[in-house]
Amino acid sequence: MHIPENYLSPSTCGVLAVAMAPIWYLSIQKVKKKMPAEKLPLLGIAAAFSFVAMMFNIPLPGGTTGHAVGGTLAAIMLGPWGACLAISTTLLVQALFFGDGGILALGANCFNMAFVLPMAGYSLYQILRKHLPDSLAAAVGGYVGINAAALVAAVEFGLQPLLFTNELEQALYCPYPLSISIPAMMAGHLTIFGLAEAIFTGGLILYMSKAKAGKQIGTNPGQSPISALYAILIAMIVLCPLGLLAEGTAWGEWAPEEIAELTETGTALGYTPQGLLDGFNLEVFFPDYAISGLPDIFGYVLSAIMGTAIVILAFKLMSAAVAK
Repeated sequence: MHIPENYLSPSTCGVLAVAMAPIWYLSIQKVKKKMPAEKLPLLGIAAAFSFVAMMFNIPLPGGTTGHAVGGTLAAIMLGPWGACLAISTTLLVQALFFGDGGILALGANCFNMAFVLPMAGYSLYQILRKHLPDSLAAAVGGYVGINAAALVAAVEFGLQPLLFTNELEQALYCPYPLSISIPAMMAGHLTIFGLAEAIFTGGLILYMSKAKAGKQIGTNPGQSPISALYAILIAMIVLCPLGLLAEGTAWGEWAPEEIAELTETGTALGYTPQGLLDGFNLEVFFPDYAISGLPDIFGYVLSAIMGTAIVILAFKLMSAAVAK
């Protein structure tokens, strides 16, 4: 669901960045008002969970892949405004250091995954938890949240060839209209990717509730819910190379040299949109979570460690600054 560089027009990216600006401002104000400084590092933990969860690529028949995001989980842990800040930080780190999602498209990616996803998932969770166990309500909220984000991303993709073409009626950016982008995006998210988000969200909420209950009744006095989260995060980092087993590229995240040969319409596209050829590209340190000179597995694990360390450290520094 990470929209790469140049798949959306600069004007589309600009509109969505402007739309996110007041959302980021409101998120900061809400967090400052409701979350004491000593709890701000929890935002880093939530961001780290999201970062690693997005490294677990899941294959679909046909050669595409996808992943969970953890947006509803972050919203349940920290509130939807805190989740917005946490996921936005994750997306910034992914784009800056690993080339996962475009810098120009950061506003769009944050709008989809840091705003629409946690807001939709958390709102439904709040309604369902009155009638269902917390973990089940969280799972359903996660499923709906990620599908809401996928639908918005599909619309953003699908509007590009309707609005931006050259004199030959060739698309300048994403070449697939709504009739293709919506079914293509939703097929995976309504099935495998949505299920992954539901299991990830509901499973962790259940685990944390049991860890908290054990702490309260003294059956597991050495483990708090926070230490339990760190244990799961470490396990996820160790296991993240499983994401390398999924072959193929997520829909809408193809490299420019791939797109001319794609057959989304039954025949090859036959051209590369000019915006993909001439647009902005940022040289990142560790493209696709690979580190030069290291085997893919070790590079992937080290990228996971670096990414989680960066987001956790960022919120620890923020906590210290706010405290002072």
